Amino acid sequence: MPVKRLTGSRIREKRLDQGLRQAAVAEAVGISPSYLNLIEHNRRRIGGKLLTDLARVLGVDPTMLTDGADSDLLDQMRSAAAAMGGEAEIARTEEFAARYPGWSALVVAQARRIAALDEHILALTDRIAHDPQLANSLHEVISAVTSIRSSASILVTQEQLDADWQRRFHQNIHKDSLRLADSSEALIAYLEVPDTTVEVAQSPFEQLENALALRDYFLAPLEQESADTAALAQELGLSGPAAQLFEAYAAQYQQDAALLPMQSFSEACRATDYDPSQLARQFNADFPTVLRRLSSLPTGEGHPRMGLATCDVSGALTFLKPVPGFTYSRTNGACPLWPIFSALSRPTQPIRAEVSLPDASQTRFLCYAMAMPVGAHQFDVAPVLQSTMLVVADPAEGAGLAIPVGGSCRICPRSDCTSRREPAIIGVSAASGL
Repeated sequence: MPVKRLTGSRIREKRLDQGLRQAAVAEAVGISPSYLNLIEHNRRRIGGKLLTDLARVLGVDPTMLTDGADSDLLDQMRSAAAAMGGEAEIARTEEFAARYPGWSALVVAQARRIAALDEHILALTDRIAHDPQLANSLHEVISAVTSIRSSASILVTQEQLDADWQRRFHQNIHKDSLRLADSSEALIAYLEVPDTTVEVAQSPFEQLENALALRDYFLAPLEQESADTAALAQELGLSGPAAQLFEAYAAQYQQDAALLPMQSFSEACRATDYDPSQLARQFNADFPTVLRRLSSLPTGEGHPRMGLATCDVSGALTFLKPVPGFTYSRTNGACPLWPIFSALSRPTQPIRAEVSLPDASQTRFLCYAMAMPVGAHQFDVAPVLQSTMLVVADPAEGAGLAIPVGGSCRICPRSDCTSRREPAIIGVSAASGL
């Protein structure tokens, strides 16, 4: 059901939650109870002053009655249903989120935790299967047990053994038992879970992105070439593989900052209306560098928020700076119609395209993308490509048609998509406005 059709339902839910009678609310806004009844059953359109008056009486912001649930929340709820494979009423996702935003957020948070725990279990399983220290410990235990069993079986089965041989076998059993005790203790200590709260595991990419999000993806120290990246990584709480990823990210950031200094680049962005092609010509910089630099503009200085995504030639996401509404599924596979993927088939060709999501408000984004080879060129070796895409939210209406994109196929309601890889778990009826 489209968002506007749900406005009346939201009004009714807010009224009932507060225990207000329909007649009292109608009288407060100057309409008849019968007319309010038609509104609450979505049989009359509502807007302007009447909507404002109703919001005032109900004590809520008017946008809570008209906009419904955030599109990103809806996508995450549908993704949660897709991941669990249950019998959730997907067609009523928006209604549920609008009526119970707190519970909806809880469902999404639990789905994220389940996904993180599943990933943690996979990592532990892989560790058990391939960890050399664990394999050596188990080998020590099995070896000691086998040796004790062999010596004991000889003592049991051989009826006549002289005292010297018996003493030797007893010494062997004693030594092997000590070795078994030591190796068992080492194995238990290795496997023992510390008596502390275990944090949910995150991939190194997610750790890096979460740390950058806390700084709004703008790192002032990296604007200088002399920045201590190791100290900054420690300040951000990054270690291990995440710190190594940050070192590569910081090196790229500093290289971009040296080529496009923030002060002059910021002024040029405002003068060119943030046009990447003009900025690339003005600073004699390649397109992906300009896209990365645009995404790092500090929003606190009045610059618009822009998202950024990079992927390798397999389509695997290697970096993500999100913006509201722009979702990219790591687990279920992203929609192949996003410009970041089409750029891989046209290396070094800049792409500018508008896209629209299959939500009720047909959310649009303006995307700039380009795929470029990375690393040194070599004979008889295929180039390593990396695709970069800048995502601008709420663009001005363009002249061309927007590309219809989605999230993952499992939660995309577009029934006529020729790029679909698998059936959707939601029907056409769940596609608001489609």
